[in-house]
Amino acid sequence: MKSYLKIFLVAILAHCCFGVAAQTHPGIEVLTQGNKISIRGLSVVSDQIFWVSGSNGMVGKSIDGGKNIQWMQVPGLEKRDFRDIEAYSDQVAIIMAIAEPAMILKTKDGGNSWYTVFNDSTKGMFLDAMHAKGKNIQVVGDPINGKAFFATSNNEGETWENQLKDGIPLQEGEAFFASSGTNLQIVSSDKQFKSATWMVTGGKASRIINARDQRDSYALPLLQGKESTGANSIDISPSGKFAFIVGGDFARDTVREGNAVKVEFGKSIHFTQPVIPPHGYKSSVNYLNENTLISCGTSGVDISRDGGMHWNNISKLSFHVVQKAKKGNAVFLAGGGGRIARLLFE
Repeated sequence: MKSYLKIFLVAILAHCCFGVAAQTHPGIEVLTQGNKISIRGLSVVSDQIFWVSGSNGMVGKSIDGGKNIQWMQVPGLEKRDFRDIEAYSDQVAIIMAIAEPAMILKTKDGGNSWYTVFNDSTKGMFLDAMHAKGKNIQVVGDPINGKAFFATSNNEGETWENQLKDGIPLQEGEAFFASSGTNLQIVSSDKQFKSATWMVTGGKASRIINARDQRDSYALPLLQGKESTGANSIDISPSGKFAFIVGGDFARDTVREGNAVKVEFGKSIHFTQPVIPPHGYKSSVNYLNENTLISCGTSGVDISRDGGMHWNNISKLSFHVVQKAKKGNAVFLAGGGGRIARLLFE
């Protein structure tokens, strides 16, 4: 009898432990997939509202947390690739067409109509990413004559100004990846940390650069030296004390070495590499809170619960971009083949 009781108690304990693990282990729920749209732009306004943008001039919107997605093709731009999007509501959004010519368009009526707010047909112009913080939006583009393009708007994208007329000097073979629209982050000033716009580069050189003070630039301890290597994405922690950067080599997307680094801000910048890095190449990273991060790429989706020091793979599905709601807790992902998913905490 005692042996049976022991087995019974062990079984109950195992069941309870498994139940706790099931409640805390995150998963991925695919909401839609199977079309020919490659999605790299994602902006999550709230738990219910998100916008996506991608190839073939396509933009998508949901106002019910992804249960239904409204697809729209921007008239006259059916062959354009909208690599990034910033949304303010279910009515107001801004999309970025990368090149030929580089364009930024805005809607105020939920995507029923779009108007051009920026257009540049300069040879070699290629926009890579936008980031919005309040009414302020900034955009970065690949170098022309060795200097990166950088422009700002202080009125929700209505007008744009190239504040750095001479551009931001980059090293030979150094550029930006338009992989997820997340290699640019605006940091507001406070008593402890100065205002900054941090951008991360890749290619033959990989750096973190403060666009507002270019003397603030640091070589990153990431895989670099080839056109396919370097940093792809940066996010700033809620406290502003830390940042996390991911990348790697998209041509060898299973390689884990040199694909991530944690940044600590202070009088100087301090880099710490993960003990267990994410699984393979990553194109996007996002803080869910000060200690929890999510990262995705063609190699799958990874989660860290200790500030980026140890990473666990939670899905082998390929995604280009991941974003948490600006107002809320919902987390959505998007990628090739029109795939859109949300993060589940059971």
